[in-house]
Amino acid sequence: MTALTKYDRLEAAGLWRAAPDRQRVDVIVSIGDATLTIKDMRDQALAHWSLAAIARANPGKRPALFHPEGDPSETLEIAADEDEMIRSIEKLRRAVERARPRKGRLRGVLTFGVLAAGLAAAAVFLPGALVDHALRVVPDVKRAEIGNALLSEMQRATGVPCDNASAQAALIELTQRLSTDDAPTYLAVMRAGVRGAIHMPGGVILISRTLVEDHESPEVVAGYVIAEQTRRAASDPLRHLLQSAGSFATLRLLTTSRMPLVSINDHAKQLLTEPPTPLEIEPLLARFAALAVPSAPYGYAVDLTGELTLPLIEGDPVAGDAARAIMPDASWVRLQTICEG
Repeated sequence: MTALTKYDRLEAAGLWRAAPDRQRVDVIVSIGDATLTIKDMRDQALAHWSLAAIARANPGKRPALFHPEGDPSETLEIAADEDEMIRSIEKLRRAVERARPRKGRLRGVLTFGVLAAGLAAAAVFLPGALVDHALRVVPDVKRAEIGNALLSEMQRATGVPCDNASAQAALIELTQRLSTDDAPTYLAVMRAGVRGAIHMPGGVILISRTLVEDHESPEVVAGYVIAEQTRRAASDPLRHLLQSAGSFATLRLLTTSRMPLVSINDHAKQLLTEPPTPLEIEPLLARFAALAVPSAPYGYAVDLTGELTLPLIEGDPVAGDAARAIMPDASWVRLQTICEG
């Protein structure tokens, strides 16, 4: 009780009643090391109350009326003018109360711990769960709408897609040649800002004009399209958008069927600047084989020396006679003019 020593031997007059049916007695009250001592006028001790177990029957009122905690039948009344004693007892009571273990404190600590753990788990797992749910429920028409919104935003950097009328039929030929029933593809040739090719939600793949203008045959542009199809099959482009946009944007898509414009803007910039995701060679070669497109021309286009893309060159699944024409030469020549005019 060292915290109580500053009140050692503080005394005051009071009225003490041992029981409700007993007379009140004039007493002298003093504070000791650990007890409040009650004495009669002959200095004989009548009672000792533990300082850690004193309760007040009339908080905030004068004269102050105290009793041992749990036993209101024994009372001690201290006159209003004994202000120092009353304030000292109250201060000691508050100090003891603060130090006393609270009922339910452990429960509160445990509850807080559980909630904190739950929030931490939610921070880790909830975003992923939201994205997974969105990928299951967002319809193809909404994916196409999101892809178109991204394309519209990209046009600030890329310009509008090339649309020479005489070459549109050739672009449709290439699109149909590289599409499959389970993975339809919609191609757009961009004037600037696109390095190689970029895939987006809704099946849209943007290709750089250099892929059709700077190569003698369509195998190179076909290879870039196949690579983007392989990336799309490995990871849903809508997942990429939602993971970049965050949980708020995902919730908004689920609740309002709309993506925040700022999320569309940010992701459009991201798609134009981020490097392409590395690809596993086996699924990439499998898709070249399924579409009967040679992989070696694409390998040399990515790395002129062929050193970094040797598996694509040496492992070409449709080299030579196994290859199937991607499009007629006349159509390819027309496609190369799509950005003219």
